[in-house]
Amino acid sequence: MHPFASYVLRTYYRETGWNEDNLFANFTRSSSAILDFAVPRGLHLSIAKSPNALFKTTYSMNAMPSLNGSVGYIFTSCDLNVKNSGQAPFKDLIDRFHVYDHPRRPEGKEEEWLAGERVDSRDYLMYGRLYIPTGRLDALYSLRVAPTLQLLVAAISDPPRNIPGRRNADVSNVMINLQHDIGKWCTEYTWSAEDSMWGMKVLRNFGKLGGVSDVPQVKKRAKRVDEEDAVEGGLRGRISAGAELYFSAKEKSAGISTGVRFTTLPDATPPSFQPPQNTPREMPSQPPTTITALFNPMLGHLSAAYTACVSRDLSLASRFDFNVYSYESEWAMGAEWWLRRSLPEAPSSDTSDDADAPPPIPTPDPDSRRDVIGVIKARASTNNNVSLMWEGRLRNMLISLGVVSNLSARSKPIQSLGLELSYFSSA
Repeated sequence: MHPFASYVLRTYYRETGWNEDNLFANFTRSSSAILDFAVPRGLHLSIAKSPNALFKTTYSMNAMPSLNGSVGYIFTSCDLNVKNSGQAPFKDLIDRFHVYDHPRRPEGKEEEWLAGERVDSRDYLMYGRLYIPTGRLDALYSLRVAPTLQLLVAAISDPPRNIPGRRNADVSNVMINLQHDIGKWCTEYTWSAEDSMWGMKVLRNFGKLGGVSDVPQVKKRAKRVDEEDAVEGGLRGRISAGAELYFSAKEKSAGISTGVRFTTLPDATPPSFQPPQNTPREMPSQPPTTITALFNPMLGHLSAAYTACVSRDLSLASRFDFNVYSYESEWAMGAEWWLRRSLPEAPSSDTSDDADAPPPIPTPDPDSRRDVIGVIKARASTNNNVSLMWEGRLRNMLISLGVVSNLSARSKPIQSLGLELSYFSSA
């Protein structure tokens, strides 16, 4: 389940037209949603309130295994339509597998003029969280410098404390991230004060860009694979490639990694995929699929993942990790199964008592995001680790229940068991 702050940040990106999926940092988000989901530990409670469209507060408490909590505040320059936890589309509240839309060049705000002078402002978001009783403070500032340029400043202020091996250790840090997205290309420049680390990430998308001209085409009849340049026995899609380079002046070390990603077309997974209007909603002509491969030549680490939506409610993923230096390997498998509420039965076709028959019950759209009531996620790996989690909604309360086990540890097969309850409301 997304923390409330993460949900607000994603809503802010969507409202301001920033595509966070077109970043090399989120290169493997599709497979990670199934293979790297976070299972709650102990008992966690969180409550959030939106007094108005610009200001939001959030409170959280961990009751087990230790008692601690936090208080957070969020302020934005634009109105955000953050709905109640009982009304927000469930699929917007969690990490899930879906094929992202093809990248588009971000568009800026409309110009505002007053007395012959331009008065439009830049969008920004400010976030702060104080942890109790440790006194740690986290802060984030996001500024839309230009339509294609965004600045992120993140800071951690943690009071010095005694850490084994590091006397009066201070883990405070400031990190600056500058993102430049033009659709086909996206670059990130980062700097971290703690270890004087400089980094650069770049992502290149091959193929045409999306834009305003693509909107009318969505309403047309979805093309079949064999109506385009079909590839016999294969999938039709687009390719993205990226790389990351970083250097630490303090540690006198450097690193590099590269990656390739293939995604199928159409670009979006239902319900994001929009079929022709006034026609029955259908699945795309080929299963939504994402294939990624990452390689770090300095560490010798190779990772390849395959994720596909095999039916409307079931997605499967597998990933193979291998190190060319130590020959260590791991194979992980995962599944994501969506639960939906049962639809009302259609009225009988007997027309003998039409005059006294009640009006037919409207049947909801079977592919609507609002009929989803929960999801079950499971993963297993060759390291004998098995995780299982259920996420759902009970009235206005969001619930996450999960367990992590190690099949090789006979004395303690259950490593952790957790329950997370979340509720947020708006004015």
